[in-house]
Parts: sequence; C-alpha cells; structure tokens
Amino acid sequence: MALWFETALVEGEWRDGVRIDHRGGVIVGVETAGPSPADERGAIAVPGLGNVHSHAFQRGMAGLAERRDGGADADDSFWTWRQVMYGFLDRLDPEDVEAIAALAYVEMLESGFTRVGEFHYLHHAPDGHPYDDPAELASRIGAAAEATGIGLTLLPVFYAHGGFGGAPPAPGQRRFVNSLDDFVALHAAARLSTSHLQGAIVGVAPHSLRAVTPAEIQLLTTIAGPAPVHIHIAEQGQEVAECLATHGCRPVDWLMDQVAVDNRWCLVHATHLSALEVDRIARAGAVVGLCPITEANLGDGLFPASDFLAQGGRIAIGSDSNVLIDSAEEFRILEYGQRLSTRKRNVLACAARPSVGGRLFRDAQSGGAQALGVPRGGLAVGKSLDLVSLDGDHPSLVGRRGDALLDGWIFAGRGGAVDSVWRGGRKVVSAGRHHSRDAIVARYRQRLAGLLTR
Repeated sequence: MALWFETALVEGEWRDGVRIDHRGGVIVGVETAGPSPADERGAIAVPGLGNVHSHAFQRGMAGLAERRDGGADADDSFWTWRQVMYGFLDRLDPEDVEAIAALAYVEMLESGFTRVGEFHYLHHAPDGHPYDDPAELASRIGAAAEATGIGLTLLPVFYAHGGFGGAPPAPGQRRFVNSLDDFVALHAAARLSTSHLQGAIVGVAPHSLRAVTPAEIQLLTTIAGPAPVHIHIAEQGQEVAECLATHGCRPVDWLMDQVAVDNRWCLVHATHLSALEVDRIARAGAVVGLCPITEANLGDGLFPASDFLAQGGRIAIGSDSNVLIDSAEEFRILEYGQRLSTRKRNVLACAARPSVGGRLFRDAQSGGAQALGVPRGGLAVGKSLDLVSLDGDHPSLVGRRGDALLDGWIFAGRGGAVDSVWRGGRKVVSAGRHHSRDAIVARYRQRLAGLLTR
C-alpha cells in the first residue's frame, strides 16, 4: 500500500500531492500524483527525526531531582543531580531497564523521533560485577527497541576513570566501568545481540574526557571503524576548568589534538566553547548533539548556536535525561535560549531559511542521520520509510503552507500535532498514540512502583 499526502517535505523541499510507495520498509517511489483508491491518505508528511542522545533508564527518574536539599544556601547543579541519578540506577535490574526504555521509546515515536542513539553506559549488576552475558543490559535496550519499532543506533559506552588524569572511579560509577579488554568483549556481544533488529547500528562512545585517557580514545575509534563515535564534551564549566588544569587546554581543543575528529563524530552538548573551538568543530564536519530540555533542566548553559550555524556547523537534537520527551520542545528551547541571551527574535533563521522552524528541522534531520550512521536524504527513493504525519486539522497548522507548518508545530503545537508515524515501513503510531502504548505503560507502572519502594 502506498501513502498519499496533501503536502510533504521531500528532500528538503515542499511538494503538494505526494505519493510515496514502499516495499520492505524502503521507499521505492516518490511522485507528484493524485491518490489511488487503495492509498492511505494523510495531510502533511515530514521525515522522521533522529534522537542522537538518550539515556533511556533516566526516564524513570524524571521529576525525582527537582528539589534542593541541604538548606537555602546550598548550591544545586549537574554534580548534585548526578548523585540523585547514581542513587536511582543502583536499584535497577534488567527488567526495569527494559520497561523504562520501552516507555521512553514509545514517547519518542509519538513525538516524531524515528531513530534513537542510545548512549548506553549502564553495563553491570548493582554491585558492579558483570552479568554472565556482558551485553545483558544492551540486549534489554534492543528488546525495547524491537517492541516499540524505533530504529536503534546503540552506543556502548567505555568508562574507565572517575576524573581527569586517570583518577580512580567513584563507587557510584561501579556499574559503568570496564577494562579495554572487557569493553571489546561487551561491544562484540552488543553487536551480536542487536544483529536481528532492522537497521540496527552499533557505534562506540567514550563517555567523556573525564572517563577516558588519550590512548583509550584512540583505540576506541579503531574499534568503531566507520560507525558513529559519540562523546560528552564541554557540558559544564567545571569540566572546562579541570581540563585546563590537567592538560593545559580546553576540552574540544584537547580532543582534536589527540584524535582525528571527523564526520563520524557527535560531540554531545559542547556548551562551553571558545571561538576557535567553534571553528574547529565546524571545519571537521562533526555533528554537535544538542539536548536543550536537559541542558536547561541541569543548568548547563547555552550553546553558541548562532555562531556555529553561521560557520556551516552541523547540529542534531537529543533527549538526553528524558525528563521530558518532546522533539518540538527541543527546537523551541534551542531558539528561545538564543533569544533570551541576545534579546533578539528569530535568531537561528538565516537569509536562505527565514523560517526558524524550517531551518532547525532540516538541519537536525540531516545532522541526526549523519550522527546516527544512516543515509541522509529523508523522504527519497532508496531510504528507509521513516515518516511523520502531522494533523492538518490541528489548530496550530490550519491554513498554513510550507515552512509555516513547521513553525506552527514547533512554536505553537502544544502537543497533538503528530498524527501518525511509520518506522522502517511499519506504522507504529496512529491518532497520536503508539499501537502498544497501553501494554508498555502498564508494564512500566508495575516495574516503577516496585522500584521506587525497594
């Protein structure tokens, strides 16, 4: 069965009356034509988005860190939030991980994300010992992806140290830590455990400059081969200060002096950059993975998006801590943060793309594909049918055309604008609800109720 839409964003341009034919999950035809009687019809089609940065298990602790303990004068920051996160993950068993990830992936699909980059660093049992299968928890992530239908780029994380200079890991990091030999075995097992999933990709993720040494990063890029390489970098001012104290240079400069950063790389957050670092990332062709909801929630700071995009930099979006999963909100906060800091409007528009929503959506769709290791191009022959259908009767979309549809969804949608979602040719969302939502939510409730009372 083919799909027919009143209007569709095809290879970056809007076309009216678009018929998309697919076989085996792949687009085999895109034409401007009237609908056939058997076609499934929709109003507005856009390519699915890639969520380049997720810690799925953190969806279960959403809202649990929104309090300040220690008195009115106590500072709260990413580092205090991290202690709450360590306490939460200490309770998780494999069933919990799978149930929480499945709910997160349902919410991603309902929001318009069709592929997730799972930055997976939870490897061991709560006492820090490996499971009999080193990929036990990676397999649970794969099972959640399979149950929901989301595309998976699994990024097993190498984590060996607790701070710059090879400092020993802290007790709260015991579930993350591997030797290089153990990581090689884990990576191989993760590839095997996800090999049956449609379109699954396995990359690597050195956790951060705090958690790996230069020699380890170089070896990890070899393990990755042509697959994606993701890393947290320059997220916090404290991280920048510690890098300067240890290495005598800033994080991105240090990384680029150690390894050949190229278009395989996704630098996650990259919040605190010098002008030189902005230029170096743009010239390298790496993607910066921005997670504006989480970055706002943690008080990270603002990425210099206007300068980066002006230099041809590539961006993508992610949901990171999954405190709130909403693709439109990620774009909205990205732009609004720039407006608040510059006291100007429509900051991230440009002469070629005067629509903020239009520019950010295209950039993130292309950058997300690159960062997750899949072909760019969106709705085109030969590409996976990963498609989001918007509700043309939604109040924020009525009477709009072209990029005004993306502006309406991103800045005024409030929810409910996403009607249907196809991933790999399989329809997984209808009328805004994932087809397995009820069962997945019921399982999540049962697991989380037990988890929070342990």
